[in-house]
Amino acid sequence: MKRSFGFPQGLSALALFDRDTGIKEHPSYKAAKSGDAEAALVLVSDLAGDWLFLHEEKFKPGVVFVAPHAKEASGDNAIPQTLSTLCAAVFSGLVDKEIVQTDRVYHTGADAMERMASRATFEGVVKPDAEYVLVDDVTNLGGTLAELANYIQCHGGLVAGVLVLVNAGRNPALIPERKYVRLIKERFQDEFTEIFGINPDALTANEARYLVGFRSIDAIRNRLAAAKQEIDLRLRSKGLSRSGGVSAGSQAEGALSGHDSSDTPYPSP
Repeated sequence: MKRSFGFPQGLSALALFDRDTGIKEHPSYKAAKSGDAEAALVLVSDLAGDWLFLHEEKFKPGVVFVAPHAKEASGDNAIPQTLSTLCAAVFSGLVDKEIVQTDRVYHTGADAMERMASRATFEGVVKPDAEYVLVDDVTNLGGTLAELANYIQCHGGLVAGVLVLVNAGRNPALIPERKYVRLIKERFQDEFTEIFGINPDALTANEARYLVGFRSIDAIRNRLAAAKQEIDLRLRSKGLSRSGGVSAGSQAEGALSGHDSSDTPYPSP
């Protein structure tokens, strides 16, 4: 699906931390990341319980909290869905169980271009005119949440907020600076959307900041081609394939076994 819609203007992320060390040091983190729902509940309650109540007026009652999660929960990161459930309880909202992520993007250890080369996709019923709050454990470039926001808006829903445990982006904003969007349009023309399937206006703040470092569309094409090779090599080293399968004789390590939105700093192009 083409990413045509960006985050609504004026939207900002409500975040507990600006780096992921706080959640990674929690004793329940590894189990929660590997799909243990009880461990995820312990982690989320310990870290975010009091914090959420401090913001209980942030979202109006009845909003729908939705987190990127796979259809099959086994082995999938349990933190986002657990956090969305706790949010629904605190803010008197609803938990979405219809929208699911249909691919495994394996973003752990990936750089910015690798993340843009493996976009998240979603399926499921969106309630027309319903207000959704997007929930995740960690975001940096913001691509996964941007794809979810686009999916919801393309199907008639409204994006009312974003809530994450960690917003680790260099720029904590969600909306790209207009000067960056203008430069991308001027420098790369329509070829940009043809390559990525993303409208420049629908980029996240950190995606746009990264992309303006490229001086030509050929430089982007070359880096993208290299990124796809790097993805394959990285997954093979973990015994994985891009289809999400596990190679014979290997097991996916816990942090790679499901949705993972944690991000590493992106290098200069």
